[in-house]
Amino acid sequence: MARHNRMAEGRDQAGFGYRISYPPDWLDRIRVARSLPSGRRSTRTLFRNPRRSPKDSPGELIRLRIESPEQELEVEAVLRASPESMREVVLRWRHPRESAAAPDPVVFILSAFPRKPAPYLAHPARSPR
Repeated sequence: MARHNRMAEGRDQAGFGYRISYPPDWLDRIRVARSLPSGRRSTRTLFRNPRRSPKDSPGELIRLRIESPEQELEVEAVLRASPESMREVVLRWRHPRESAAAPDPVVFILSAFPRKPAPYLAHPARSPR
């Protein structure tokens, strides 16, 4: 059974603060990519789950919210799929007052916990002699 979302905070490379509501058994980390005033594109880890592995199954509904009042940013993603099939989700956000031609939205890369490899099983027809 999926557990309730947890709350966290983070700060990006431009100094903006974020509040994050995340599923503790699916989300491993959030990276944020944006253009800097120098014109360079930068990616930074915004949040890393303090629990380094899932405790329970995350369930089939993944709900995540990212807010930054300074940027008037509110993004919520609700995804329904098998947790094993969702490894990474990319969200692009552009301020509503910017024109569609304005470059460089803020990009959030949501990464799931890595899947554990299947245990190695020797092929039964090829047992060692």
